[in-house]
Amino acid sequence: MLARDWRGGELGILIAALVLAVAVVTGISAFTTRLQVALEQESHRFLAADLVLRGGRELPARWRAQAEESGLAFASTLSFPSMVFAGDEDMILASIKAVSEAYPLRGELTYSDEPFGPVLPATTGPGPGTVWLDSRLFALLDVAVGERVTIGEADFEVVAAARTEPDQSAGFYSLGPRVLMNYADIPATGVVQPGSRVEYRQLYAGAPDTLAGFRAWVEPQLASGQRLLDVNQGQPGIGRALERAEQFLLLAGSLAVVLAGVAIALAARRFSERHTDYVAIMKSLGAASGAINRLYGSSLMLLGALATLLGCAAGWALQALFFALFADQLPVMPGPAGIRPYAIGFATAFACLLCFAWPPLRRLGQASPLRVLRRDMPSENRRTLGDYLAGFVAVAGLMWWYSGDWKLTLALLLGLFITAVLGLGLALTLLRGGRLVGMSAGSIWRLALAGLQRRGTANALQVVIFAMAIMLLLVLVLVRTSLIREWQAQLPSDAPNHFMLNIAPEEVQDVEQMLRANAVPSEALYPMIRGRVMSVNGEELPSHEETDTERHQRGANFTWSDGIPVGNQLVAGQWWLPGTEADVVSLEEEFAQRLGVTVGDRIGLLIGAAPLEVTVTSVRKLDWQSFRPNFFMVFPPQVLKDFPATFMTSFHLDAAEKPFLNQFIRRFPTVTVVEMDVVVEQVRGIIDQVSAAVELVLAVILAAGSLVLVAGVRASVDTRMHESSVLRALGARRSLILGGLAIEFASMGLFAGILATVAAEFSVYVLQAWVLDMRYAPSPWLWPIGIGLGTVLICALGVYSCRGVVSSPPVAVLREL
Repeated sequence: MLARDWRGGELGILIAALVLAVAVVTGISAFTTRLQVALEQESHRFLAADLVLRGGRELPARWRAQAEESGLAFASTLSFPSMVFAGDEDMILASIKAVSEAYPLRGELTYSDEPFGPVLPATTGPGPGTVWLDSRLFALLDVAVGERVTIGEADFEVVAAARTEPDQSAGFYSLGPRVLMNYADIPATGVVQPGSRVEYRQLYAGAPDTLAGFRAWVEPQLASGQRLLDVNQGQPGIGRALERAEQFLLLAGSLAVVLAGVAIALAARRFSERHTDYVAIMKSLGAASGAINRLYGSSLMLLGALATLLGCAAGWALQALFFALFADQLPVMPGPAGIRPYAIGFATAFACLLCFAWPPLRRLGQASPLRVLRRDMPSENRRTLGDYLAGFVAVAGLMWWYSGDWKLTLALLLGLFITAVLGLGLALTLLRGGRLVGMSAGSIWRLALAGLQRRGTANALQVVIFAMAIMLLLVLVLVRTSLIREWQAQLPSDAPNHFMLNIAPEEVQDVEQMLRANAVPSEALYPMIRGRVMSVNGEELPSHEETDTERHQRGANFTWSDGIPVGNQLVAGQWWLPGTEADVVSLEEEFAQRLGVTVGDRIGLLIGAAPLEVTVTSVRKLDWQSFRPNFFMVFPPQVLKDFPATFMTSFHLDAAEKPFLNQFIRRFPTVTVVEMDVVVEQVRGIIDQVSAAVELVLAVILAAGSLVLVAGVRASVDTRMHESSVLRALGARRSLILGGLAIEFASMGLFAGILATVAAEFSVYVLQAWVLDMRYAPSPWLWPIGIGLGTVLICALGVYSCRGVVSSPPVAVLREL
């Protein structure tokens, strides 16, 4: 039977839908899985490793021994500020970074043979007794390659200009103007003493499972001041971008699951409708209902197995094509995706066949043998409420299993529910309207409206299907647009890319004047005081060593301000009045959560040796990705007026304006200038890669949605072809038939576009507010696009699918049907 149906063209749509479903789900899943791995590998460049241990004191050697015993690669760095001398008068405060031989474990270290010369890749850092200087230091120290500089008690030969390090953004200690030296030379300098301001880092790289085991082993041993960093903690801006990208990819895969189920349901329904008469003949010859069910059940299993294998192969080819097209944007090509994408493909095929394809085929056994004599008898293939409920449960289960996010699944299901409810209202409108419209062939509009009214229920179901597909596509476009817009807003072209630290109070006015005189756009100068949280509501917090929770004593940077700082948003409480002398404080949202503090609680602090107790009056949400100065704790100015403070700010400087830094450092040698421009460009690079991945996945889902629309049109094309053939046999003109079909499909597309746009706006609101943690903004441009897309696309597909009725003799069309 399968072979005969294949030769007769009966299986084409069903097999295509099954293969499409499995291919899209498998291909998207494999692509997103491999892409996430690639982006994570790429993001590890920002740490120069997969995992980093950081501390202000030398880290235990047993951690390195355990890592090497586990098979992990190891490297170490040490960063600190120190004076660099090139003579009696040529000296500068620089950021020293000592690296071991194996550094870096991830990413690339580059240098040049002369200041600002051609960039060259390096396999390792400076050798013993040598240093690499930041290109700007050559002019500041008046030295050349081959000459010597002094750090502490040791002299070093300058052999190259340091250009970039993968973890150049790892901390303020390691940012320019900087000097790279060999880790083994640190003892000779004598500059690292007890109490020195230094940062030790142990870098690890290896297989994910090995890293996870090592992480679980080392985390309980971390003491106060020691932290374990991955890309999310080490680079929160990049980590958040990757998290949002992963959520988008899961959203895209979930939409692929829904579209797959719809495509299979439409194809199976058409297949069963075309087999009703065949089953009636079999039953008239003595076939029992059970035998017919076994026949079609085994045929469906065989068909499903074949289509699933073909779909998995097509999915593998699809993701391979993606990566072939994406190779230029992705410097790290990941390994295989594993078995999970193909398991998802098999599960999708099984669930869709069981819940969408089998119900109409199972009812074929109920077909009456009288249909052999009476073709006007009603079909038994109408779907029941149980069918729709089973399909809904199947789609919901597949989406939840695929995405692992119940909020994302719920948001999409709510959108689909709104579409279905509004579609039901549309069905009632179609059934109750146009009762007096006839089938007069003299009017295109009367012909089209009569067709809409006559097939009111079927047309309403088709409108719901079209609306669901368009709604899912609009949701994806809206979320993609919001993500890209937010990423671009996160790093605009004029985003701050330099920081100034350690500005003395007496230098504040002169620094501001110099920035204004050179037209350098900058943020406000913020005071900064270092303190420590000791207690909450009179209860002393445990030290880091005494607890394995985040609620412990911790240090933080304090500042003061009469007004809410730029980029801060109050989420609880109220801001104080300017000039207040009350002992109050405003906390950053996540910092307050870690301390278990809410508005009204009392916090005990220690600033130097002086205790201070304050009341929390507000909680703020910060934009940590803005590269502006941000603080966990903000006080009124009067509260901290008696404590010594330094100031800091951030500013934007183009590459062509870099000479300004030389002038600034000469005038303010004690001010630390942190160059973040390289970091900003690195972040922009990875965000561009993530954006390209989002665009590519969007294109694939758009293609899948278009194919579902085609299947939806084909589901009702037989009835329309039959009616149009009868009209042609009665003398109707070709223009009348095509015009009536165009109006009918355009009307359905118009209703579908309206439904889809309403549901898409609601779904995007829920997604952005609940899942993606983004601000929702209405999209007025979506209405003309959604409605126009539905009208034009459905009209074009419908007319194209029925074009054969005017190009073939009516008798040929009727015989084929």
